[in-house]
Formats: sequence, structure tokens, C-alpha cells
Amino acid sequence: MAYATVNDLAPTYVTPAPANAALLLDRATRLVDQALLTAVYEVDEDGLPTDPEHIAALRDATCEQVAAWLEVGETGTGASAEYSDVQIGSVRLGRGSQTGAGGGGSAATRLAPQAWAILQQAGLTGHEPYTYRPCAVADG
Repeated sequence: MAYATVNDLAPTYVTPAPANAALLLDRATRLVDQALLTAVYEVDEDGLPTDPEHIAALRDATCEQVAAWLEVGETGTGASAEYSDVQIGSVRLGRGSQTGAGGGGSAATRLAPQAWAILQQAGLTGHEPYTYRPCAVADG
């Protein structure tokens, strides 16, 4: 389930909404989830955040991600930035342009800077993995 709807996306982030907006929002949600692998926040039985600030942050970051993809012609698959020039005879491969949030490769594999900033400002990033140990209960 996506953190944002087509109505959240358009017209605030993009106008008009692309025909595949629901698919892009689903893909962006998966990328946002990847950025939150070690985040700790309250969720409901469906695994969705319960705090209004977190709900808004996940919605807005998802929309920002889709908007960033649309700016560079990405579909969320990563295919658009792999190669700009391919030749089989005598092999010639040209890397795609470097777009998105820094570094090389596909914009589909990195969270856009605005999306990251939203998550960071909501306190949902920068957590290290850890485990809980049950407290020992004294017999009394």
C-alpha cells in the first residue's frame, strides 16, 4: 500500500498526474521503506505509521520521490539510466546520465534529496540497527 495517493501527488507536486501515477507511488513507497529499514516508529496492525507527523512525512517523501523521477524521465524501474548508448559489434556501452540524488547509476535506486530531507526532519532516519532484550522479571 502506497504512502500517498494520486490526489496527494497532483496538483501539489506534479500537474497533471501521469497515467501511471499509482504505480509510481507504489514504487516510491518501496524506496521510502528501504530508507526506513532501521527506523523506529509506532505502526498499526497493517504496518502503517500512526503518528500524524510520520504519516505526513511518509506521504510527502513519497510524492517528492515521484516528482523527482518525473523530472528526469525515470519510471522507478532503474532502466532509464543504465545505458545511453549500446552497440553489440565491437562492444560499446555508454553509461546513462547521472541523475537523481547524487552519485552514479539510476535515479530509481536512490532516494531524492527532498524526500530524504523530509524523512530526516521527521526523525525517521539515522537510526542504527538494534535488538530488544526482554527485561527479567523478578519472582516475588
